Amino acid sequence: MAEQGLHQAEGAVNDEALFENEDQDFEFDESGLELAAKEADLDYEAELEGIYPNENLSLPEAWNSGTAILPTITDWSSTELTREGSDGPAPFRSGAITPDGFIEEDFEAEIGTPSDDEETDEEFQDIAEHKILEVAGDDLYGRKVIVFAACKLPPSAQIDHQRLLEYMKHVLDQYVENDYVIVYFHFGLTSKNKPKLSWLIQIYKELDRKYKKNLKAWYIVHPTNFIKILWNIFKPFIRSVKFGRKIMYVNYLHELKEHLHFDQLVVPPLVLQHDAKMVASNKPKYPYGQDSNDAGTLPTQQYGVSLHHIKSHYGTVIPPVVQQTVDYLRQNALDVEGIFRRSANAVQLKAVQKKFNQGETVNFAVEGDEHIPAVALKIFLRDLQEPLLTFDLYQPILRLHTVEDERKVAEVRRMLHEELPEDNYQILKFIVQLLTEVVDHSAMNKMNSSNLAIVFGPNLLWPKGQASLSSMGYLNNFARLLIDNYSQLFDR
Repeated sequence: MAEQGLHQAEGAVNDEALFENEDQDFEFDESGLELAAKEADLDYEAELEGIYPNENLSLPEAWNSGTAILPTITDWSSTELTREGSDGPAPFRSGAITPDGFIEEDFEAEIGTPSDDEETDEEFQDIAEHKILEVAGDDLYGRKVIVFAACKLPPSAQIDHQRLLEYMKHVLDQYVENDYVIVYFHFGLTSKNKPKLSWLIQIYKELDRKYKKNLKAWYIVHPTNFIKILWNIFKPFIRSVKFGRKIMYVNYLHELKEHLHFDQLVVPPLVLQHDAKMVASNKPKYPYGQDSNDAGTLPTQQYGVSLHHIKSHYGTVIPPVVQQTVDYLRQNALDVEGIFRRSANAVQLKAVQKKFNQGETVNFAVEGDEHIPAVALKIFLRDLQEPLLTFDLYQPILRLHTVEDERKVAEVRRMLHEELPEDNYQILKFIVQLLTEVVDHSAMNKMNSSNLAIVFGPNLLWPKGQASLSSMGYLNNFARLLIDNYSQLFDR
């Protein structure tokens, strides 16, 4: 796995020595923060401006031990947060991206249900229109991707940050019961639009363990010296080394391609321009070889190709990867808690994908984890060149929310039988039938139709660009309708 620009966090704290209770996933010493804010008077304006000669910012040893008094940063108004050091970007370090770093040992038994998005979206229309927060489908491991773009923050005088926080909670509430990741585009945060430090502290206090538990990775794109300073300040008061490993500093956009479906991210133009300047100036080594491009598409390939390509080689309507994963899950995983919700080991997933792409049969019993075939199926759907429900049906499906409830099932049945290609219809029916069986076992697996809809909605259908938050809600509702009304929709 490429690790260009993604390095291990400096001064990592020993888990066993400091914190014996790993269940405290992201605790914070608030009294220490408040005491530090009162007693310390060290000025970091010069550091933030990047004029100190030591760009590595040699911090007091006590900071790494957790015993230091926290320096005061109460007013950012005179500091340009996006400013780079005079010698270019600093060598940021953070948690190494390893497969095990993405797997959590524990699991919350109860899963919430989706909220009524339409009414709440109208309530936050003044915040949502800035598109500061977006949902960008799933990453390579089947986890929801939430994007926060600092450059879209309006001047502080033009936005109510308290309402922004409420809107953030509203968005996250729809996804935090599943594994998810955050992509934060830092470029564009300036003295005019940056919020107060007290607001960041409020975010921490209000976004409790419910929001932090299933966060698997936090990609900070184009980090600056300010970000490094802030992390070193907060690190001694965060009682979880696990959280530190979730933070990934990404110096260049191309590094995201190793972990996300980059084409589904609508990157703000300002961020694209900034990245282009950095690449031209620093000329980083491109971390991906050309082997796969030179080799072309394998005749046996199943991931990242069209359904037509798979059918033309294997001669079957149901792709082998779908047949094998569904068969295994039906026989072995209907009672597994959080099936389709949890992520899986990245190394094993890549090995399974490679076997399928080479036309091999995968023995999931040997893999020893029922979540691997579940995630493999989700990734297959998301990697199709065209969504299973087709691009042509994207707008008609979104418009279903305007159809009266008593007519929706009939309209969806007509749509599936008359407008969806026959092969797509048969594959969809095959998969949704499995999902109904999962729901039948929800007392054991904790996955009802609402939970499964959140997982499968964006994997069955997506636009050619980035989906808006409101459209994601409509897609989830459509997926739930498919599951809840299977017999009425698919029986001939």
